[in-house]
Amino acid sequence: MKREATPATTWAFRARFRRGVFGWRGSQLAISRINEALSEIRAVARHDPAAAGEGAVVLLEKLSPALAYVDSSSGSLGSATYSAVQALVPLIAGAPVGISVRGKWLERLFDAIQEDDPPYIESLGDRWGDLCATPELASSWADTLLPTLRRVQDGRRTGTYAFFSGTSVCYSALFTAGRHDELLELVAMDPHPIWPYLVWGGHVLVARGQVDEAIAFVQDRAGSSTSEETVARFAQDALLKAGRRAEAFDRYALLANQANSNLSTFRAIARRYPELAPDKLLGHLIASTPGEPGKWFATAKTLKLFDQATSLAWASPCDPKTLTRAARDHVDSRPAFAMEAALAALHWISTGHGYEVTGGDVIEACRLATDAARLSERVADAEAIIGRVLAPERPMAQWMRSTLGIGTPPRNGQRRS
Repeated sequence: MKREATPATTWAFRARFRRGVFGWRGSQLAISRINEALSEIRAVARHDPAAAGEGAVVLLEKLSPALAYVDSSSGSLGSATYSAVQALVPLIAGAPVGISVRGKWLERLFDAIQEDDPPYIESLGDRWGDLCATPELASSWADTLLPTLRRVQDGRRTGTYAFFSGTSVCYSALFTAGRHDELLELVAMDPHPIWPYLVWGGHVLVARGQVDEAIAFVQDRAGSSTSEETVARFAQDALLKAGRRAEAFDRYALLANQANSNLSTFRAIARRYPELAPDKLLGHLIASTPGEPGKWFATAKTLKLFDQATSLAWASPCDPKTLTRAARDHVDSRPAFAMEAALAALHWISTGHGYEVTGGDVIEACRLATDAARLSERVADAEAIIGRVLAPERPMAQWMRSTLGIGTPPRNGQRRS
């Protein structure tokens, strides 16, 4: 049963999100408060989804004013607010309330979007159709916004700078209302559509089953300000929705799931393609980055693919500090692997690789290699490799020998005096 009104709920988070409450250095506190508010709303949603929907609206109204003075340059606060928007939209969209209550919620949220400066809840516009919950309400919102959007586009076509914060709202409403021809016409009228607007044309073509046409559409029209990763994510999602998983993986998985590290990239792809065995996925990723297999060492080690990790450690330049940490973590449990990792660290240091490598790094890698070799009963092998690593022709060998307190060996054809 849908409610025509929601009973007042006393929200603890309301007092914590007063306008300007967080100072310049309040990023971490703000993130903590956002998570607390989400937990409070979710707890209410378990027994009163309508009240939770009201709470979600209240939090979205308060986010930008409360965060106005926070230094968000690290990006962590932006990520937290984006995640909050994505978590709150389903609570609002699924709330069992009548058209009157939902209409008031949407008016409040639209006002919040107009005052969203800095823009913390701008992604709310992309979900407007979901918030409307019905095609009829979405169509009503589209009718309200279309005149303004058309005037803005007229100005843009004549070279006048024009911006309308309700553009994404209008596109989303048109899409949910099923008014796809109008949506495509609007996108075509924009002389230089930015990605958040252009992508709606792609969504329409995907909805019509024209997946290849949708991918070509966004690839052809995406401007220089749109990254290849953004286009790849759209293409991957379109192919996955069409059930073309193998094609999505082969063509777009690596680019679409780029993260801050190779390990994070691997995990992102593994989540999207759980049908792929970890070792097979890793092999594909290694093959897709020719000349740089060493960069996947940490991933192989984390997956406990120690034989493969050992091969990767020697295959191409690998961060010596990463190798040394791996050796330290496994010197007791897997001494043979630890020895190889430590020796590889010494090898790459001797060739000049590594960032801000110190004498302490050399000493630790050598100690770990020696300890692991003793535990794995391969002392002679380790000593032979260390001898080759410290050969005079290596760029950093003299410095490493001095650090380790080892004299310089005679070159070929020379004898010590």
